[in-house]
Amino acid sequence: MLALRLTRTAHLAVHLRRLLVALASAGTGFLLLCALGHALSHPDAPGASALRLAWCAAPLAAAVYLAVAVARTDPGTRPRSGLSAIGLGPGRLMAVSATTTALSAALGSVAALLAYLYLRGGLTGRPPSERVAADALAVGQSLPAPAVLTLLVLVPALASAAVAHTLRPRDPRPSTATAPRGYGRFGAYGWGKARETFGAYGRFGARTAVAGPAGSRAAGAARVGAGGALLTQASDPHPPAPADGTTQTLDAAPPAPADATPEPTPRPQNTTALPWGIAVLTAGLTVETYTGNATGAPAPGTAPSAGVLIGWALTALGLALAGPGLTHLCGRLLQAARPGALRLLAGRVLMEESHRVGRPLGVVAAVAAAAYVTATVYDGDGPAFGPLGTLGALLVAGCTVATLLTAAVEARHARADTTDALLRLGAPPATLRAAAAVRAAALLALFGPLVLIVAVLAALPLDH
Repeated sequence: MLALRLTRTAHLAVHLRRLLVALASAGTGFLLLCALGHALSHPDAPGASALRLAWCAAPLAAAVYLAVAVARTDPGTRPRSGLSAIGLGPGRLMAVSATTTALSAALGSVAALLAYLYLRGGLTGRPPSERVAADALAVGQSLPAPAVLTLLVLVPALASAAVAHTLRPRDPRPSTATAPRGYGRFGAYGWGKARETFGAYGRFGARTAVAGPAGSRAAGAARVGAGGALLTQASDPHPPAPADGTTQTLDAAPPAPADATPEPTPRPQNTTALPWGIAVLTAGLTVETYTGNATGAPAPGTAPSAGVLIGWALTALGLALAGPGLTHLCGRLLQAARPGALRLLAGRVLMEESHRVGRPLGVVAAVAAAAYVTATVYDGDGPAFGPLGTLGALLVAGCTVATLLTAAVEARHARADTTDALLRLGAPPATLRAAAAVRAAALLALFGPLVLIVAVLAALPLDH
């Protein structure tokens, strides 16, 4: 009941994002039903039916990924101070978010079933539609209810389980003083440390000596805290206490309100997965090369083999794992060679948001590479995908792009306090817009050639 109330009172943007989840679930459920129809129409070709069902894994994963991204940006299930006192702790809010996701995906599954029955002519008594192949509709055969129910429940069950796993309450992380020695950024071995906050690196004048009245050196950097107080970081280990109480050091943070919910410990940058991403990406390209050299290009009217599917899956996984590290590296490169205020701001934001937008960027890069291979290799004499293949491609591309945009909205909401602080300090809005343009251009300059290289390497063994 609480999930229904939160769904009804949500904003229009939240409803639109949930509608996208329902549409993705409807398209995926329809493809799964078409795979079942092909199996019923061709009982003597189980291999082809299994291959069609395996190719449904790509839109299924994209739909679940979109559902998780939408659940993370839902303001109705975001923890707030005082909610635990009325029984709405992190665990209850996680359950509400999972239930809301299941409701949206179940609505899409029902729509998929109705559309499939309508195209078969079961609802109106009309002949089956010619837009979908007759062998995918299983015309004249009864649909097994257990199989239909299993396929339609698959998307809501996986989506709600993924949301519950992502939003589950986590225990506080151990302090950096007792953290074990492990791998640092980009796989470097060393002592682990906490993730740097926005502005902690490369601040204006942070490493410039300023001669004061007492001859001590102080940093010229400043940042604004959540309560609006000006926080400075001094090089002197014991800086003098301020007289007016408006400035304070980082070690003397203002006390939190009594009824406030404790802030979660910032999770470390997910850049240590970069070597693993490169390894998985290399393995995926190797599998594609071996399969292409063994079987060659697919014959007309046939779908790509299972080896190509496995290779593309490994390639997409590798790019997704390497995305946060590449985004973090892009932010560091922006701050290289004596950066100005614009490049510093853009680089720090990229480093801060690499764990949010890096993985969706990697997935979009994988989809773009697959689209390039499809357009260059599978054209004319390639396999005839038909309307079902086109629907699957549109589902994967649409879900990945929508996930990236949703992650960008989440990152924008996460840095809203910092943006307001910069505006209060007198930063012109044009500078913030220019920094956003610099971030977009830097990501395009890094991921664009990467997509082209991966696509060319994936297309070489198939273009013969």
